Amino acid sequence: MIKVFDYIPELDCFKVTKEFKTIADELGLSEWTEVAWIGRYFTLDNDYGEHWFDNWQMRETYEEKAFTLGYDSSDLLFIDPERFENGKDGPCHTKEERKRFWTDVCKSLHMSLETIFAEAKKFNEGLKIIKEPHIGNIEEVIIEISNRYT
Repeated sequence: MIKVFDYIPELDCFKVTKEFKTIADELGLSEWTEVAWIGRYFTLDNDYGEHWFDNWQMRETYEEKAFTLGYDSSDLLFIDPERFENGKDGPCHTKEERKRFWTDVCKSLHMSLETIFAEAKKFNEGLKIIKEPHIGNIEEVIIEISNRYT
């Protein structure tokens, strides 16, 4: 299992782990962020989910403090509880409750290589179909990554 996020308590935010980022980059899963595809699963499996960490205003607020702590604010992912509520048949929880819940989820989130590889194959195949740049040797890349973890 690969840990997805590191929590930064001083900023109350997350950063994609180096290990997950490396794997996502090698497999071509890095869209505007390496975790956009995961967010789709969390939001009723639709494209809105890729925006689960659209939080540019929060990054700007913490930019100076992040720099002081040695972080690039563009790498920071802040949980905005408003992004996890759509007003349909709810909300059932307060902003504070949603924030606490999603912070816990992200702190504990791990992904299996099997799940990551399946997503990479699907994503890569989609790129191939629409004639976008893709990884021609995706199976070889998967084997290389697998070998590192066995």
